[in-house]
Amino acid sequence: MSRRAIILLNMGGANNPDEVKLFLRNMFNDPLILKAPSFVRKLVANLIIWRRAENSKNNLLQIGDKSPIVTYTKKLLKKLNGSARFEAIMRYTPPFSKDVLTKLRNDKIEELILLPMYPQYSTTTTLSSFRDIFDSLAEMHWSELSIRTIKPYYFDDRFLKIITESIYSVIPDPENWNLIFSAHSLPQKIIDNGDPYLSQIETQVRTLKNMLNNFKSIHLAFQSKVGPLKWLEPSLNIKLSEFKGEKVVIYPISFTVDNLETDFELNIEYRHIAKDFGISDYLVVKAPNDSEDFVKFLIELANGN
Repeated sequence: MSRRAIILLNMGGANNPDEVKLFLRNMFNDPLILKAPSFVRKLVANLIIWRRAENSKNNLLQIGDKSPIVTYTKKLLKKLNGSARFEAIMRYTPPFSKDVLTKLRNDKIEELILLPMYPQYSTTTTLSSFRDIFDSLAEMHWSELSIRTIKPYYFDDRFLKIITESIYSVIPDPENWNLIFSAHSLPQKIIDNGDPYLSQIETQVRTLKNMLNNFKSIHLAFQSKVGPLKWLEPSLNIKLSEFKGEKVVIYPISFTVDNLETDFELNIEYRHIAKDFGISDYLVVKAPNDSEDFVKFLIELANGN
């Protein structure tokens, strides 16, 4: 029996409408998301829950009774577990690190491979998930364990090929389409403090532009801003305003598994915005999810290839 387990790390999503509050509470109490004293984070989290929970719950209900990340992650694990033992740990909703790690310890696992489902590195995602794992291991006093972490793979040729092929599979006539890579935004001050996320996104998009050079135009924009701080620009709604009467296709460059930000925000909310701007055609490409090429790629990463 193999004593190795590969852990897929992601932010998570509500398993049911009632978990929306749990997700918001845990996310905005994360010190790597909101750098403030704990009592301030608690106040902010409660305020955000009061302002956004019902609206977020209604958004979730428009695409099903749970976040797409839940369904796609289960499908992905089912395919991956034919090759080795794969588990998923979510940052803000179940399955949580303590529960999964306890199960692995009981099964006498000797090696953990931590595989972030975030292609680019950010303190708000990758580091937060890593820290969550190591904090749980420390609380469990589980030190007799070998741990390997997977590096960011935003620039991996195999991953870039998965992206380009998925875009071309839905756009057979790219010369007539404007392609926008939509990335989850971050407050500008996080980038100013040294977070490499923006630099990695820009490097990835520059490379993809060369690989997809038969599109009418290719752009980078940012979605999911929250609050009054200055966030990364241009915002997706501002970018969409430039394409009246034209065809636009969106690729969610910072996601590997579809979630509320892709299936609702991009595919429903921004579709209405695109219509208001007079965009003639609007498409959103699916994230890699449980595609066969992505499954193969994750197995290769886990094996050190």
